[in-house]
Amino acid sequence: MILVTGGTGLVGAHLLLKLAEEKHQIRAIYRPKSDLYKTLEVFLYYHHKEEAERLFKKIEWVVADLTDIPRLTTAFKGITKVYHCAALVSFKPKDEKALRKINIEGTANIVNLCIATKIDKLCYVSSIASLGKPIKSDSTTENTQWNPEANNSDYAISKYGAEIEVWRASQEGVKVIIVNPGVIIGPGFWQKGSGQLFTRIQNGLNYHFPKITGFVGVKDVVTAMLKLMSSEIYNERYILVAENLSFKKVLEFTALSINRPKPEKPLKKWMISIGWFVQKTASLFGYNRNITKSDISGIFQKSTFDNTKIKKEINFKFTPMHNVIAETGKYFLKDQEKKETIKN
Repeated sequence: MILVTGGTGLVGAHLLLKLAEEKHQIRAIYRPKSDLYKTLEVFLYYHHKEEAERLFKKIEWVVADLTDIPRLTTAFKGITKVYHCAALVSFKPKDEKALRKINIEGTANIVNLCIATKIDKLCYVSSIASLGKPIKSDSTTENTQWNPEANNSDYAISKYGAEIEVWRASQEGVKVIIVNPGVIIGPGFWQKGSGQLFTRIQNGLNYHFPKITGFVGVKDVVTAMLKLMSSEIYNERYILVAENLSFKKVLEFTALSINRPKPEKPLKKWMISIGWFVQKTASLFGYNRNITKSDISGIFQKSTFDNTKIKKEINFKFTPMHNVIAETGKYFLKDQEKKETIKN
């Protein structure tokens, strides 16, 4: 039986769909406050209602938190493979402790149970954020060394810490795979993560910024994970990036996909800096601070990632991002039509 964590997120939901289609026995853990309908919505993007519900019912859902060891222990009974997709994604300074608890401590709990139950293989969904930054202007590879002195975000530190836990599992005899996806684009979850790009363009976003980073489609992420887990490869990590693009270009693709005007105004560093100064001052009086200095530098950072390793080792072919975004935009527009129908 296969265990999936993070099944109510973008990657986890698409992974569960693929596993259900392939007729695997699946168990998924979820927190009591999680919305399982969000996962069913993903199934409904790709199948008619009856088939989507039939596939969804194949999943054995178990209430468990990554920090709830007794319930996790129960969830691990009879498990042979684990896909650990669950994580907290936040760049807010106030979430530092939560990031460490969920991403590092939670992963340590998963790892300990993988070791104790002697599972066959573990796949951990990390992030390009956990990779080192090259000293020169070269692209980041799987071998780029992590630099603790660099301006790393709390999120990046927590994902790097989680990877350390996964490598510990490999030293204890568990076969592991780590994937490091770029910004993941795919349908659903329009109010968080990359889904917000579509929502904000729909709402009239008119600013773009020059940050360059790696992007990848969610279906490619899932396909790569499944291929790696069914292969003889283990104790390796892989960058999952289809293309290195500027957010300006991605926002243009997004606008085109949902028939909205593309953002025309470039965001200037001084605009963000003023916002940071105001919020830092406000934080002295107890208000939450959302913009950090690292956010400011990050928005103007140009980072590229080399996907040669996975293309070579398993002959993997990525979907071009303009195709991924065009397809995602179609689902976004369908969801908007449904909302309008309900309103009327």
